[in-house]
Amino acid sequence: MTSTAAESSLFEPARVGRLDLPNRLVMAPLTRNRAAADGVPEPIMATYYAQRASAGLIIAEATTPNAVGQTYPNIPAIHGRDHVAGWRRVTDAVRAAGGRMFLQLQHGGRVGHPDTSGLIPLAPSPVALPETIHTPSGRRTSVVPREMTTADIESTVADFAAAARNAVEAGFEGVEVHAANGHLLHQFLAANTNHRTDAYGGSVAGRIRFAVEVVRAVAAAIGPERVGLRVSPGNTVNGIEEGDTDTLYPALAEALADARLAYLHIVFADPGRPLFHDLREVWPGTLIANPALGWGGPLPADGGGHAGRRLLAAGADLIALGRAFLANPDLVERLRVGAPLNQVRDEYAMYTGGETGYTDYPTLAATRSPAFART
Repeated sequence: MTSTAAESSLFEPARVGRLDLPNRLVMAPLTRNRAAADGVPEPIMATYYAQRASAGLIIAEATTPNAVGQTYPNIPAIHGRDHVAGWRRVTDAVRAAGGRMFLQLQHGGRVGHPDTSGLIPLAPSPVALPETIHTPSGRRTSVVPREMTTADIESTVADFAAAARNAVEAGFEGVEVHAANGHLLHQFLAANTNHRTDAYGGSVAGRIRFAVEVVRAVAAAIGPERVGLRVSPGNTVNGIEEGDTDTLYPALAEALADARLAYLHIVFADPGRPLFHDLREVWPGTLIANPALGWGGPLPADGGGHAGRRLLAAGADLIALGRAFLANPDLVERLRVGAPLNQVRDEYAMYTGGETGYTDYPTLAATRSPAFART
């Protein structure tokens, strides 16, 4: 791909599964803690996502497939009828605004607390999160999770499949299985959180087994063209140490290469790392790349547009941006015309509730209006 082609291809149409996308910019899943305490999406969430409907694809925030999988307070869920109805209001609003949505399914594993869910967290092994965790009553010392039995594993796989069916009923075009960022599936993948000696531990083949079973069960439930998988190779967030990253992820990708999934989504993708090219070679389908823009640091002035173009030139098909979409509802248009971006107000990103730092980021049209100028 030439530099000119890479420059323009952010805004060219693409296809994911059965979906035709108007551009190659994906809104990455972003935890915002704006759901009700019981996990039902609040009406303000419909406004938030509809504002960002110009993205080629929206991947909605991490949503728990069962009660014990809840991570933090005010995380949305998709295992009850009220959850389905709440999400239907969101997807209806996005569809009316011309958008398309997948829902990310995330089980926290050891990233959870009884003060939040009322339950002892489950994990591949009884290894506690090494840091405190946010709960409704403030930060608390993490608890030692209960090691999952074979029956727990089987029921959790079934819960993911049921959650995927609920997501489709709620109006989502598909789901993304979250195997990244130190949550349950990632805990099975990583050597320091998976000490099992049964078929779900030990070797690379054993440690990828749970993720493969979850993805295949979800694909069987709603069709593989509706299913994506998100991974974060080498990411150490939530106390993760994989131990064999460069072997682990090609093995996982190869184990699912014949599944005909909608996409593989790589977090913090770096075209300068051989692993990115190894995964591109192994993975036969659509590859979404989320650029490595620095953990916790300020966004580049273009929100990651240049980094995204580098990844397209290196073989990615779609580019997922997170914080840039958070602060810029009309990010696609801003990048298209080279307009300056709103800066992220990190202090309102999570746990605050309300519209501030959520639905009140201005669009270009608003900033150019005489009424905005007078405020």
